Amino acid sequence: MTSSSPVSGLFARLAEPFTAEDVFDCLADVVYFVKNERAEYVVVNRTLAERCGTHDKRTLIGKTAAQTFPPPLGRSFWEQDTHLLATGEPVLNQLELHLYPTGVTGWCLTDKFPLRGAGDAVIGLVGVSHDLHPPDESAEDYSSVAAAVRHARTHLDQRLVTEELAAIAGLSAYQLDQRVRRLFRLSTGQLLLKLRMDTAAEQLRDTDRPVVEVGLACGYADQSAFTRQFRRTTGLTPGEYRRALRPARGDG
Repeated sequence: MTSSSPVSGLFARLAEPFTAEDVFDCLADVVYFVKNERAEYVVVNRTLAERCGTHDKRTLIGKTAAQTFPPPLGRSFWEQDTHLLATGEPVLNQLELHLYPTGVTGWCLTDKFPLRGAGDAVIGLVGVSHDLHPPDESAEDYSSVAAAVRHARTHLDQRLVTEELAAIAGLSAYQLDQRVRRLFRLSTGQLLLKLRMDTAAEQLRDTDRPVVEVGLACGYADQSAFTRQFRRTTGLTPGEYRRALRPARGDG
């Protein structure tokens, strides 16, 4: 008879299942959740509850994202959850612009993983979203990439490639990507996507420019390509995002 592993031995002795809820309650810039096979919250951390406008985490338990977030905000989270539950395919390092019911917006990197039961069946999922923060401009690496970032911001309507930005920074493509990852916690490609989506979200929120013009200004050759990428990143189409943000801006 073989002895149990240290992991299984420890967890078998616990008085109740370990959910890591208390640990993640200590992390103000991380959203954490566990959901069951119906995509309903069974564990959430304090940060998620507060961004949904409540200090009582219990108000989220038993609800899906579609029930927690007003339409159409919760639809994409629910669709992402149900796809994972149906396929078992994790969501890895997904760059997302989150819009919470309280009106708070913020960029994050999201990871979701299936929870498996007997027979390898997917019985739930666990996920985290890490907030992204602006880099420290006094950091030693920042000055070397600042010119490349400025160039990208002012040329979003053009096709931008890592090699071109690396040349502006006086670095190899590999060196640029490594420094961008250290500073922004993103790959160079993800940083370019974030710059494009930041500009698009700002124009949709603060101007009346047609969606097709916003897409062209952000480097997308046609409205359908822009809409697909914007929805993948924010969970909303450009039109839905504009309508969701306008009430907060007082435009009716």
